[in-house]
Amino acid sequence: MNETINIFRLRQPDEIEDPLTNVLRSGARKLLAQAIEMEAEAFLGAMKDLKLADGRDRIVRHGHAPERSIQTGIGPVPVSRVKIRDRGADCEVDRIRFSSSILPKWARRTRSVDALLPVLYLRGVSTGDFQEALSALLGKDAPNLSPSVISRLTAEWGIEYDRWQKRDLSARHYVYVWADGVYLQARMEDQAECMLVLIGATPEGKKKLVGFQTGIRESAQSWRELLVDIKRRGLKIAPDLAVGDGALGFWKALDELLPGTKHQRCWVHKTANILNKVPKSVQAGMKAVLREIYLAPSRASAETAIAVFVEKYDAKYAKAVDCLTKDQNALLAFYDFPAEHWDHLRTSNPIKSVFATVRHRTVRTRGALSSKTATLMVFKLVIAAARTWRRLKGQNQLPKLIAGAKFQDGIEVIESKPQSAA
Repeated sequence: MNETINIFRLRQPDEIEDPLTNVLRSGARKLLAQAIEMEAEAFLGAMKDLKLADGRDRIVRHGHAPERSIQTGIGPVPVSRVKIRDRGADCEVDRIRFSSSILPKWARRTRSVDALLPVLYLRGVSTGDFQEALSALLGKDAPNLSPSVISRLTAEWGIEYDRWQKRDLSARHYVYVWADGVYLQARMEDQAECMLVLIGATPEGKKKLVGFQTGIRESAQSWRELLVDIKRRGLKIAPDLAVGDGALGFWKALDELLPGTKHQRCWVHKTANILNKVPKSVQAGMKAVLREIYLAPSRASAETAIAVFVEKYDAKYAKAVDCLTKDQNALLAFYDFPAEHWDHLRTSNPIKSVFATVRHRTVRTRGALSSKTATLMVFKLVIAAARTWRRLKGQNQLPKLIAGAKFQDGIEVIESKPQSAA
């Protein structure tokens, strides 16, 4: 007997009904399944010439693995992995295995979701609140993002961090380096630890993360440990120029371990230090004069602008003038390098922009998080940001620097050789 029952499912108060998202997830599931099938068929096609003794195919399909849910940017998407069997292997060593590049064997989340977690933490979301924060986007309870999963993910980050810290640098050369220390006080121990960061520019103009470790403030000893570790892993050629703020610890360690590297003080830091020594009513006008110095088209013009600054403010604001003039040589060092690179060398902004979210992190989050976990999350954030770092301007400039070319006001100086007497 057929009985018709009219049962209508009621939407729960905390449930978000979004037909468009449901359609997208359904389409994503079909596309993912098709892509996995096509990948498996391509692998089988490449192996079709492998035969058993009786003429049958050695590599064949072997059903599907149990369905599992992959956490994506549009929520969980169920998928089943194709299994392929090698029927002719005599032992495990000889066995041919199929590994999907689209769907790794143990994957539970897309890489984009993994990259999102450190950003959430640095924006003030506690690890215990990740599920709640992402429920509207990824679905109710956001599976595969529980605190225990975050702990396992942190362990994976730790392995990646240790491997990165041991990488070989013997074949690397960095023409410029930017150094800075970033403090993380929120959700860490009472003593403020400092993230020491070193970014380098390769001869091809690419910016790379060179050094990253936790130190006790920006002391000379902490920077020395970082530089010693970099040299121990094979970095032999000293950079031509280092850019950083006025933290004496870095410059002292740099002179001890890389004595041939020139100093360039960050104009953003120096401007802030100078303006802090004058009343707010004076700061706007003084900032405009400072801008004329570091944007001057030549060293001579910059020195003239400094003289004007001294003449304007020395009588009443001697401390601000002294703050500028005592580091004049280090502030104008960028004029000895190609003019195309001046925008990059005036400031340590390559590091500042990455750590903007770190510096503004507050204590809104609940619960304590270890210093090691915070370090790993910041490390992952920097690695993700490194993929988008802007290349140096100018073509074919860095190879000239390596060859020892000289620059005056950003223009290469060609030294003519005296002609021999006839």
